[in-house]
Amino acid sequence: MDRYDEFLALHVPGQPLLMANAWDAGTAKALAFCGFRSLATTSAGHAATLGRHDGDVTRDEALAHAAALAAAAPCPVSADLENAFADDPEGVAATIVLAAATGLAGASVEDYDPAQSAIYDRQLATERVAAAAEAAHAGPQRLVLTARAENHLRGITDLDDTIARLVAYQEAGADVLYAPAVTSAADIGRIVEAIDRPLNVLALPGVPPVAELAELGVARLSVGSGFSLVAYGALVGAARELLDAGTYGFWETAGAARAVSGAFDA
Repeated sequence: MDRYDEFLALHVPGQPLLMANAWDAGTAKALAFCGFRSLATTSAGHAATLGRHDGDVTRDEALAHAAALAAAAPCPVSADLENAFADDPEGVAATIVLAAATGLAGASVEDYDPAQSAIYDRQLATERVAAAAEAAHAGPQRLVLTARAENHLRGITDLDDTIARLVAYQEAGADVLYAPAVTSAADIGRIVEAIDRPLNVLALPGVPPVAELAELGVARLSVGSGFSLVAYGALVGAARELLDAGTYGFWETAGAARAVSGAFDA
């Protein structure tokens, strides 16, 4: 199987694929070593490695980062490409064509316009997904395309519109559908019933545990920037201990890193 087939085959409704989001080559290797069968990039985590906020990375930087993770990881990698760094369908397609040449197995496109701080009109958003899907599936190296409906992540709790968008993106050719920040079992269940593609859920506080997501028919769970924030949280804790208490208990947490030392063996 090529990367597309290998990655898509991991998406089985009722058997959620647990997909960790890495933020550099080292975390990609470590997470794969821990047992994750696929990985994704995180736009926020990547931006933080550059000392920037989410959304402040260029297309070239995002693609180079994705290529580095795809080369480092021994499993399929999907890229968080935000809005594909374009508003128009042609620009979205161009980004996906470039992404397909990086060694990735998948990529995502979202329907949020950062320049306007608004969700794209549904028709335009669907046209953007259609262009992305055509580009993702046309070349010699196909990509599993994840289409994201950003309503809930941006504070728009209109589940009917979110579902309508996901159905439209499905019909436009998306392989996987994703509505980050939908958290309740009832809402997730409604989405699963309405679509005919694998659904990705973002692991957030309030989201049902994996076993319950499996019962709902979810096919994939990702962590977004969660793991990168855990790392920064541990860093802050260690820094505060040294600065405020002058003690070194942080080495107890650091000791857990020995479990992935084998990830870096040649």
